[in-house]
Amino acid sequence: MAEQDESGSDYSGYSEYYWIDWFLGAKGNEYFCDIDTEYITDRFNLTGLNLEVSCMQQAIDIITDNFDTPCKDEERELYDTMAQHLYGLVHARYILTARGLQKMLEKYRNCDFGICPRVYCQQQPLLPIGLSDQPRTNTVKLYCPKCEDLYNPKSSRHSRIDGAYFGTSFPGMLFQVYPQLVPSKSSDRFVPTIFGFKIHRNAKLARWQERKRLEQEERLAVVEHKAR
Repeated sequence: MAEQDESGSDYSGYSEYYWIDWFLGAKGNEYFCDIDTEYITDRFNLTGLNLEVSCMQQAIDIITDNFDTPCKDEERELYDTMAQHLYGLVHARYILTARGLQKMLEKYRNCDFGICPRVYCQQQPLLPIGLSDQPRTNTVKLYCPKCEDLYNPKSSRHSRIDGAYFGTSFPGMLFQVYPQLVPSKSSDRFVPTIFGFKIHRNAKLARWQERKRLEQEERLAVVEHKAR
């Protein structure tokens, strides 16, 4: 029986197919787009990544289906891990190119990244974004261009993806290139009511003043206790 990874995908049998097709078809990798092989093999596009990815050449060979070096299972597993990491790092750069933006735009229109959970955003499609461009810092988040807020992915498979594989600039770059896609901001806000009546602002002010009074009393009690 073929070995499976944590996502349930056939891990050892992918050699029967193109590596990129296998990677994109694995559960949990739905956020990624197809990177052109020419982009990956252009050394200029990989500048600086050798500091982050060991076994760079082996990783490139695996991604481009040119790996034919005999090796032990442990070594092949390391190369596979580095290949996936390299693909993610290159992906962050690729999706900022004209070709990459077009591919991600199609996924955005298909709601492949999910929709905003906020009711007043009316099922606005989301975009993946990283909180940092440094790998292994934060996991990927989802950005809503309508309410301009961030959300965690619903799926645990997606919530484990490194945010650096999408970077901090992707949504901004997408709407710079396609400004006509910027959604209009919603002015609707939820207003709490009691039996259909809005809560009076004076009541909210009174509650705030009472809370602050209690907090001040607690601080004074602590100060008096220390002074004894």
